[in-house]
Amino acid sequence: MPEIPDVPSLWRFPAHPASVKRARDAVAEHLPHRLRPQLHAEMSLLTSELVTNAVRHGAAADDVVELVLWPADGHYWLAVSDPSPARPVLRTQPPPLDAESGRGLLLVDALAAAWAVVPRPHRGKSVVAGLTLADGG
Repeated sequence: MPEIPDVPSLWRFPAHPASVKRARDAVAEHLPHRLRPQLHAEMSLLTSELVTNAVRHGAAADDVVELVLWPADGHYWLAVSDPSPARPVLRTQPPPLDAESGRGLLLVDALAAAWAVVPRPHRGKSVVAGLTLADGG
């Protein structure tokens, strides 16, 4: 009999800056305690950056931002979805030192084992990023 995979965790938050902390806390609380502390810190940073981008650039005030978290293939994956079809752009150069924004995708790119922007079938997009598990599973 095949092993039943873990069911992905799903959250929906209002497209509001306060949702960034709520999303970060929800993801951190759901990660298994056995995982190394570094994975918690890295996933927290990924969550903050992706949800912040979705709230600022991908959703109107009355929209929601959706998060899905799941383990697969030796990684923990996070998908953050918003209703905008506009794709985020990875800068080729870091922003000026005094800039207050513009580093989010650079951090995602540096932390994630892989990441991509995936169009949603009916509306919007998902930004999916994965962190490698220390023990491969």
